[in-house]
Parts: sequence; structure tokens; C-alpha cells
Amino acid sequence: MNLQTVGGVAGLTCAATYLFGFALLVTVLAPLGFGTIDIDARGVVDFIKNDGGLLILWNSVIYILNALALVVLVCAIHNRLSDNTPGWATVTRSIGLIWAALVIGAGMIANVAVERAAHLASTDFDQAVTLWETLHAVELGLGGGNEIVGGVWIGSVSVAGWIGRSLGTVTVGLGLLTGTGGLLTLIPNLGDAAGAVFGLCAIAWFISIGLTLVLHRNET
Repeated sequence: MNLQTVGGVAGLTCAATYLFGFALLVTVLAPLGFGTIDIDARGVVDFIKNDGGLLILWNSVIYILNALALVVLVCAIHNRLSDNTPGWATVTRSIGLIWAALVIGAGMIANVAVERAAHLASTDFDQAVTLWETLHAVELGLGGGNEIVGGVWIGSVSVAGWIGRSLGTVTVGLGLLTGTGGLLTLIPNLGDAAGAVFGLCAIAWFISIGLTLVLHRNET
């Protein structure tokens, strides 16, 4: 398979990681307040004591697997854009790789937070809570709590695809909407809602760009 095809599969993989993440977020993790500013840290540590493996799996899929697939997708998109818009292609690759690095970093910190909290919880529950809250704040700062870099990358890819006629209208439109949602997570009062918009739109965008690359579709 060539890079375009592999990149398309990577894009669909990114969509799958988001779907997996949302599925657990709105079911098992919802009572703990994940995805909101009102997360119950004591409840999370109690959950970790009983089922920390599930959080490790969740973090590994939504962060680490997603970031590894993202690296491949970023390179494939760069390859597609480089013929018509070489300058934009370079910009998007740089921003995309930065985003992937932040995502994988957030995932590793999130997993360390779970592991350390599980270790401490049986002997000093309050310290475990404090430790988890501190590391969780770092995780959110890297990207788990905002989607600014991701929004800029997807938006830049969409602008480049529109200028160079390298991507279809649907993909470009979804990308611009996703990018806007990501940028709006910068506004505190809109953070949760904008993050949800970004995530849902990103699923559709990853599917669209993935199919575009797998099927080698041209601009329509």
C-alpha cells in the first residue's frame, strides 16, 4: 500500500479512537464528571482502585494510539497537498506533528497518573487524590483540556485543500467547522461545549479525509 492508502487507514483509525473515547465518556466515566470542569477527583481515585486498567486502556486508545495514527495521517496529507500547495503542506505537517507529540505526551502523563494514584490509594488516599489532580492538570494543559493545536492543524489542512483543490468540498467544510470548534475551546465559558463540537466534528472529518485518501478521490 502507498502512503495515501496507509494514511487513509490512519485517518479512519483516528475516527475509531474518538468513537471509543466518546462511548466510555458518556457511559462508564460520565458519573465521574470526565470531560467537564466538575470532575470528581476522589471518585476517580476510588474508581482507579477498583478498575484502573480500564482508564489505562482508555488513555492508551484516545491518546497514544490516536497520536501514532495521527503521525501517519499528517505525513500522508502533506504528501497530498505538496503538489499544489507546497508551502501550506509544510506548515500543516509541522503543526500536525506538534499536535501528535502533545497528544502522546498527554497520554503518557495520564497513564502515569493512574499508576501512581493506584499505588498510593491504599496507603494515603488523600495524597493519591492530590497527585492525580496535579498530573491530570498537566494532561489537560498538553491537550486533553483544549483543542487549540488540533483545531489549527485541521483548519490549516482544510484551507490548503481548498486553495489547491486537493480535498473535496465536504472534507474542507467539515475541517473548517472542526477547526473553529477547536479554537473556541480557548474561551473558558465555551470550553466544554466547544470541545464536544470539536470531537464530534473531528470524527466526521477523520472519516471523510480517511476515505478520501483510501479511495484516492480527487477534488469534486
